[in-house]
Amino acid sequence: MPVVDAHCDTLTILASQKRSLGTESTNGHLDLPRLRKGGVNVQFFAIFVGPEYSNSPVKYTNQIITLFNEEIQANQDFIKHVTSSNDIKETLAAQKTCAVLTIEGGEALNGQIEQLKEYYHYGVRALTLTWNGRNDLADGVGMGAGAGGLTNFGRQVVQSMASLGMIIDVSHLAEPGFWDVMDEVKVPIVASHSNCASVCNHPRNLTDKQIKAIAASGGVIGVTYVPQFIDFHQPTIDRLLDHIDHLYKVGGVSCIGLGSDFDGIDEPPDGLHDASVAVPNIINGLTQRGYKTSEIEKILGDNWLRLFKEVCG
Repeated sequence: MPVVDAHCDTLTILASQKRSLGTESTNGHLDLPRLRKGGVNVQFFAIFVGPEYSNSPVKYTNQIITLFNEEIQANQDFIKHVTSSNDIKETLAAQKTCAVLTIEGGEALNGQIEQLKEYYHYGVRALTLTWNGRNDLADGVGMGAGAGGLTNFGRQVVQSMASLGMIIDVSHLAEPGFWDVMDEVKVPIVASHSNCASVCNHPRNLTDKQIKAIAASGGVIGVTYVPQFIDFHQPTIDRLLDHIDHLYKVGGVSCIGLGSDFDGIDEPPDGLHDASVAVPNIINGLTQRGYKTSEIEKILGDNWLRLFKEVCG
């Protein structure tokens, strides 16, 4: 049963804390030993381009790509950078962890469409269009009720991503931009780390209408372990399972995946506190709620693997 986690911020933490991916740490939430203990086979590693890097986003992004490559090289017996479905298949057969490289924040492009193609050449296979604020592509959810949609450059970017075979990620994107993406391209769209607004009415969560649109596109939504996106008062694993139940009801089982946001969370809920325990606990919870084995397999990884093959080849 391949397990896929579609979002973590571990590269940011490795850069700032001088941690190593190959060494089990008591800091943070994710490293190779904990991924293996928790049964995660495919991990998406995001390069988060925060506002503090707005003056030199390309330089920073390239620094983190170099760090990622160094970590992969240092741990090559256990992990491999994958860019295609065939890569994933071969790496899983070799019993190694698959690492998918992604970027969180269109700031990394620095307004240049050529930069997108360069990152693709480096093996980046997904881009989260915005973080919470405004960038050259669109407005994030933090812009509030007055948020706008995709810019002309944003439209160019999503068109180019669809042509290249890069995953378009709408987590953090304000709703007008979300609908612009849906109008602009006819490819599967993902929200790598978002939950359901009907269960917890946080601006970062998706409305039922958005869930249906992602599902209709053939896309996937990665339920995330961020406490305030799970529940304002009791962010428990049980409440996370409520989000999965809601996605099942609204969009169907084929739109559900995992997107932990590990190492981007201050304090994850009990039972979801790091990569060594989260998935086994989710499996137990889904089993207790009566999910079939075939449905659990889809939620844990098959949906993401199907989408990756369809979009990235």
